Formats: sequence, structure tokens, C-alpha cells
Amino acid sequence: MEKDIQRILLSEEAIRRRVEEMGKLLTEEYAGKDPVVVGVLKGVVVFYSDMIRQIKVPCQMDFMWLSSYSGTNSTGELIVRRDVSVDIKDRHVLILEDIYDTGTSLDFTYRHLMAKGPASLKICTLLDKPERRKPGITLKPDYVGFTIPNEFVVGYGLDYNEHFRNLPYVGVLKPEAYQ
Repeated sequence: MEKDIQRILLSEEAIRRRVEEMGKLLTEEYAGKDPVVVGVLKGVVVFYSDMIRQIKVPCQMDFMWLSSYSGTNSTGELIVRRDVSVDIKDRHVLILEDIYDTGTSLDFTYRHLMAKGPASLKICTLLDKPERRKPGITLKPDYVGFTIPNEFVVGYGLDYNEHFRNLPYVGVLKPEAYQ
């Protein structure tokens, strides 16, 4: 896999330190609130696993799975393949996301969960790539691990064609690996 990486953008150590820092902030934010922490599958799994262990208050874990594909073709429309199983009405909810890119899926997730009537709904993303945001998407994450340039990144849960998720760092994929 490493032969396909142009360069390491975020080292394993840099990610670990930032996740610890954000965990302290989230612990303060959610003290006494018993939040529901919602991860959006699949890319968030590695970040979620590390982050949830840094949140030092009682909380519930849940997941959502969105898809815009039918077979191998994108429909262009997001659908909920797996919804949250916890009733979030009047609960404090934190969305954990791996990357805030075009904004389409996070905007959809936010609106979907807001319709369920949470007491509060905040967003924590490991990576923010603002250059890729689609026009009209104005949602701002409450917590951002790293703001990154508009490059194709993989690792730490992020994939290309369902591969590279297991790299312990975030790396820039060589263009020839995906062209």
C-alpha cells in the first residue's frame, strides 16, 4: 500500500495528539449530558474508535450508514441504509465524521438527525477540506481536527475503492493509483 502514497499528510502521532486534545474539549462540552455519539459509516470507524475512548463522560454509541449507490452506479441521492437505533429526541447528540468534503452527506445527516428533535446537535470531524464544499452548503463543524488542502487522501479510515482504510496515518494518494 505504501508504494501508492505520495506523501504522509498527517502522521500517526499528530493524529493521536489531536484526538486527545479534541477528547478533552468534548469531555468538557458533554459533562453531565449523557450524549449519543453517532458515527457515519464506514470511513469514521478508526477515528470513532479512538475518539470515543477520549471522551471521559458516560455516553451512548450509535451509527448511521448512508449510501448514494445502487450496485456500482451513484444515484446522486443519499438514502439511509442504517439509521440510529437510539431515540435521540431531547438528547444531546454528537456526530463524528471522518472528513467534511463536499458537504453533501454531512448536510443530509445533520438535517436527518435534527428532524428527530435532539436537545443539541454538534459535529466533530477529523478532517475538513473547505475547498471542496459545494455551493449552498453552509454547515460549519463545531470541532475540526485538521483543515487539509484539496488532495486525495486515504488512511485512518479513509479509502479509495474500499482500500487503504487500515493505514495508521493520513496520506496523499498518488494520482496514478486512482486515474
